[in-house]
Amino acid sequence: MASSPEIIGPESSEDWTIVLPRRGKKNRTVNKFVIPRRQKEVQVWTPIDLETDPDRESKLMQKLQISIQKLANSEFLLSLLHQIQNSDMLDKFRRVLGSEEKMQMVIYGIGSVESFEPPRLQLSLAILMKRSFDWIGEIEVFDPIISLTESKVLTSLGCTVLSVNEQGRRQALKPTLFFMPHCEADLYDNLLEANWGVDKLNRLIIFGNSFGAYEHHASLCNSSAVVDSRRHVLAVRSFTEEFKIITLSDDYFRAFHGSSWHFFSLDTATHLPIIG
Repeated sequence: MASSPEIIGPESSEDWTIVLPRRGKKNRTVNKFVIPRRQKEVQVWTPIDLETDPDRESKLMQKLQISIQKLANSEFLLSLLHQIQNSDMLDKFRRVLGSEEKMQMVIYGIGSVESFEPPRLQLSLAILMKRSFDWIGEIEVFDPIISLTESKVLTSLGCTVLSVNEQGRRQALKPTLFFMPHCEADLYDNLLEANWGVDKLNRLIIFGNSFGAYEHHASLCNSSAVVDSRRHVLAVRSFTEEFKIITLSDDYFRAFHGSSWHFFSLDTATHLPIIG
């Protein structure tokens, strides 16, 4: 992270927007909140609510345990784990790991796991991946709408809830898997901008919205604002290997549709474009 970041107080909830993915003609709300591009400073963060109670925490833990068990017994999980264990993809994970034993996982934009099933399934997948692969290390989580109850339950499940809003600008100083299904394009762009260099890009993996889909959408759109919001996403496409996720069942469509693995393969002689 940049040294001595400026600290800003929390701003009005009007600065947040909701992402509404579509399937056919039906809107399916995923309740993801996104960070405006103009805010680049790290912000100290605490949950908006200051109270919780054991009964509420117990109910949420029960919901999450049900979600984890549901996903653990699904064909979707078996398919995804098989995809990771495929020799070609496993080699890519090993390349990112290099000489390190563990790859940390950073979850951005998870949404409210207390209120909605898609975020619970997404968190369940992250937890089950850590249980399945000993090379996945600590899990750090952040979303500005996380409640105190959610924060305590996430901690009980072995996750660390970040105390600062990094605006998606974590630098990959060590191998890092960024777990970001259904985040806004700006958040992916912030992450890429913070890691716009050969060494850092080679140390990160992104699980999230398809960059190929962003590129296709930009080719059909005449809006300069749309292109500007994802300029790093578009610029990195020629250095990206993308593997799509197969949802298999409508049970997991809302949580994972349009998601892909993204690996970046750059040699030391690669010259990344300068993006103003």
